[in-house]
Amino acid sequence: MREFIVEADGGSRGNPGPAGYGAVVIDAATGETLAERAEYIGVATNNVAEYRGLIAGLRAAHELDPTATVHVRMDSKLVIEQMSGRWKIKHPDMKPLAFEAARVFPPAQVTYEWIPREQNKHADRLANEAMDAGKRGERWSAADSTAELEAADAKAASAAGGHAPTAAEGTRTTVAEGAGTTVAEGTRTTAAAPSSGWAPADMGAPATFVLLRHGETPLTPQKRFSGSGGTDPALSAAGREQAERVGAALARRGTVQAIVSSPLARTRETAGIVAARLGLDVTVEEGLRETDFGAWEGLTFGEVRERYPDDLTAWLADSEARPTGGGESFAATAERVAAARDKLIAAYAGRTVLLVTHVTPIKTLVRLALGAPPESLFRMELSAASLSAIAYYADGNASVRLFNDTSHLRG
Repeated sequence: MREFIVEADGGSRGNPGPAGYGAVVIDAATGETLAERAEYIGVATNNVAEYRGLIAGLRAAHELDPTATVHVRMDSKLVIEQMSGRWKIKHPDMKPLAFEAARVFPPAQVTYEWIPREQNKHADRLANEAMDAGKRGERWSAADSTAELEAADAKAASAAGGHAPTAAEGTRTTVAEGAGTTVAEGTRTTAAAPSSGWAPADMGAPATFVLLRHGETPLTPQKRFSGSGGTDPALSAAGREQAERVGAALARRGTVQAIVSSPLARTRETAGIVAARLGLDVTVEEGLRETDFGAWEGLTFGEVRERYPDDLTAWLADSEARPTGGGESFAATAERVAAARDKLIAAYAGRTVLLVTHVTPIKTLVRLALGAPPESLFRMELSAASLSAIAYYADGNASVRLFNDTSHLRG
């Protein structure tokens, strides 16, 4: 039975941005390159491009011999671990691509191995050639490709420098996530899956959202419903002082690279005070506004219970229920907030962004990150001018790093 090695890669200049993939099929016995594939795929993320490269490589191998065994080598730990079944596939864009890749060959005929990027030069160069061609408005041409030659030159230079041989020369690499070591062996091995709660080593910097609830308004101490359908109050003197303290604390940390605010007055005022301290501009995102509480705007919980007891009971029991008078349900809020989250993750990949928003959007982001049920919204306390933080990784996973921190308001 023939054995092929498929090396694949993908890249995006912007993530998402102009993207392309490259794949090469190698005869495992001789090291001969049997097929190359590359394509510019328009605007996409790195992970989408990597999966597209995998699919193209597997299809090319299948065209050569559908009965062959295939050993896939990629420098994307995300793709390797997901296709090996050790990591869950949560991102909706990844699931159909993984399913498509899994259908090319029977699973028993395919094995997967993570390799360092420097051992994936051929596929990497093909992906870059495809992106370069797309930039020129052209299609990638195998006849014009120099990827194989450049990869061979890089391998020769590496060997001359005394580096360990590549896997194509008979060596496989084991990466132990917990140990932080790399061991060269003569047999194929797989990457050990990370413990739950740890981010993959090669995922790159996450998009980190620092979530700031606005400072107090005159309605805050009275615990009145104050959403997007009411009077849109400004900050009180106490709220402005809180915003100043937040700005000073964030300036000391020096990690915030951008500021995005809800369109409501209290958040824009809070964001403006912090932005002045950090020397940043403020971008407004409509999706971060507070829930519209309808006829309950400006009322206390007790007043709502007295006036609208049945509506309140339904609202507490069902996230689809809307406040009296045509307000917004928590389910609708969650859909809006999730859309804003996805938009901002794409726009600020790898950066730390301060989102100045409200109780419900922040609790919703935390709930969604944890995979918690809608009723968890009623089990979180979120103080005025508090800070929370969530990191979002390229595979769609999220990690809650901080919640309701008010230490900057003390002293």
